[in-house]
Amino acid sequence: MGKLIVHNMLTVNGAFESPAPEAWLELDNDSSDDGLDQLVLADALLMGRPVYEGLAAVWPHLGDDPAMGRSAGRINAMPKYVASRTLTGPLEWNATLIEGELEQAVPELKERHSGRLMVTGCGEFAHTLTRLGLVDEFWFWVQPHLWPTGPRIFDGVGPVRLRLVSATPYRSGVVWLRYRPESA
Repeated sequence: MGKLIVHNMLTVNGAFESPAPEAWLELDNDSSDDGLDQLVLADALLMGRPVYEGLAAVWPHLGDDPAMGRSAGRINAMPKYVASRTLTGPLEWNATLIEGELEQAVPELKERHSGRLMVTGCGEFAHTLTRLGLVDEFWFWVQPHLWPTGPRIFDGVGPVRLRLVSATPYRSGVVWLRYRPESA
């Protein structure tokens, strides 16, 4: 059975969006490579409509970038599942619209895939999955910055008690934190 993992980069004070991501996103080789490696090892990506539209506009074109070639090729080829009440199929970028209610559709996807199902981003879709108790792990790439603006991660969600699985610090100050919900 597959494992659903929410994967996101954020600042120490929980900001997960920035008008200029390079302002707080540490693009060091170690943590960036590890974060990308984790996405490449996924069996499939799950996302809400805004993340799908944003990534589908960029990733298909990264296959031409020599630095991204292997990773972009893998991510472009892997199955993607999109939750949306406004999109209609068929979707581009090897994506399929999630049919029905998430409470039934996501466990079916976990049954279909034996590895990792990665959710990138912490917007409404990740909030809903968390409220429904469907998330098996949370992976946070904590950036060494305090950021005064932007939405905060999981604002209004909870309470959810998390148990630390591992913490990996990098020279840049980035820390990769892996958590499991206590109920998982």
